[in-house]
Amino acid sequence: MPARTHPHGPNEPAKQEHAAARSGKASGESPAPAARREELEKTLTASEQARTEAETLRDQYLDDLKRVAADFDNYRKRVAREQQALVARAHAGLVEAILPVLDDLGRALEAAGQHEEAKLEDGVRLVHRQLSGVLTKEGLEEIPTDIPFDPHVHEALAAIPSEADEGTILEVVQRGYLLGDRVLRPARVVVAAANAPGN
Repeated sequence: MPARTHPHGPNEPAKQEHAAARSGKASGESPAPAARREELEKTLTASEQARTEAETLRDQYLDDLKRVAADFDNYRKRVAREQQALVARAHAGLVEAILPVLDDLGRALEAAGQHEEAKLEDGVRLVHRQLSGVLTKEGLEEIPTDIPFDPHVHEALAAIPSEADEGTILEVVQRGYLLGDRVLRPARVVVAAANAPGN
């Protein structure tokens, strides 16, 4: 009876087993790199999201900081303006209260000059000069009356016919004063009236 032949040879089963083992080993290694890649991608995605959120928060904080800085700057300017206004009102009140004294001294000087009372005149003149100096330092300035009538700084108590041009100040009844840009008291004056038609 002829001997049975092995189509793959006597060593073929061993080779097949070795190949299968090698194939199994290779197939067992393939899931690990894929899992690591997936984990890395998740980590990168989470990191990108965290960076985006951090940038958004940073921008919000910067905007809030800018708003706070702008509000504080406006508050500082408002307080400065209020302080300046308060100081100006205090100066105005002081100067306005002293004006009658200045008027009285001026009238005393006129009376003393008429009666030739030299000592009285010198003393009153000294006080008048000192007081005027103090008020000038506070910003007081006399309103000029050698100019045409200006309703912004002059108050016309009367208008009388005159050969002078209309609006010419003929007489100063009471001096007026400026404190900075503010009219503390208008100059009270008599002005030339308009000439009647035909004159």
